[in-house]
Amino acid sequence: MKKALFAAVALAAASISGAASAGEVFVAALKHDVTFIGDTLGVGTAGREGGVDLQLGVRSERIDALSAIGRPSVHALVSFNTDDTSNFVAAGFNWPLDIGGEGGFYIRPGLGLAYTDGETDLPPVNAPGISQAEVQRRLTLYNTRIDFGSKVLFEPEFSLGYKLTGATSVELTYMHLSNGQIFHKGKNQGLDDVGLRVNVKF
Repeated sequence: MKKALFAAVALAAASISGAASAGEVFVAALKHDVTFIGDTLGVGTAGREGGVDLQLGVRSERIDALSAIGRPSVHALVSFNTDDTSNFVAAGFNWPLDIGGEGGFYIRPGLGLAYTDGETDLPPVNAPGISQAEVQRRLTLYNTRIDFGSKVLFEPEFSLGYKLTGATSVELTYMHLSNGQIFHKGKNQGLDDVGLRVNVKF
């Protein structure tokens, strides 16, 4: 599965190179499956998986041909979980917007699609006719794995960044993965990640 994830992000990166000049690469470390955001907003959260998501990604320059939607940049990334639970690849659009003039703080909202190797159809714990050992196995899965409902997910994200130099910036980043009740009807536990990215321009 990991080879497939690497292949997918390589294809996405190649697509970026073909559609627009590559602008920067980034590395990131994000806490996996945080709960405080969902709890604060009252929308719930999974809170079942742990570890850190280590990410490697690439972004294009802003694309003038897409001025109708605000000249976005395109991003592609691969994310591996240190507990080897839910890994994913993602690609989409993002819009870097300077705050108070060029060269300091900026925000970067984004929206994309992701593909995960995480769980999508956990079996019910209370199914009739299963052994106690199987009940325990399913209960362990229920308590330790997110049920995404779909392999294909929406990937909204938001970053607050600061430009350290002309070529280097850092970002406090929030990412969310969810089927949005569009790719799947029913279970939609989703994933919240929060952490830091370091970006380096070519």
